[in-house]
Amino acid sequence: QVQLVESGGGLVQPGGSLRLSCEASGFIFALYSMAWYRQAPGKERELVARITSADSTNYADSVKGRFTISRDNAKNTVYLQMNSLKPEDTAVYYCYRNMNYWGKGTLVSVSS
Repeated sequence: QVQLVESGGGLVQPGGSLRLSCEASGFIFALYSMAWYRQAPGKERELVARITSADSTNYADSVKGRFTISRDNAKNTVYLQMNSLKPEDTAVYYCYRNMNYWGKGTLVSVSS
């Protein structure tokens, strides 16, 4: 069974940094593209970043230059390094794998 477990969320001040982790199991991790989505209060879920099996990456315009997605296939883990955090980054962040496999999410709150 596919399982995705996020960790690393928490409360951080504007301008701060946080690193999210998603540990995957139940499939051959190295063969799949992985992604981070987020859902802010009152908003629809949106794609934040994606990383392919060949380490190609894509980012939402809103996080480009601030966030970095990476993966460690030996650890079956995908990361999201978030720097220069803004209040509008506040959301539940979800790990994703096609087709429709989701983690339970981890809350990131950016507030002073």
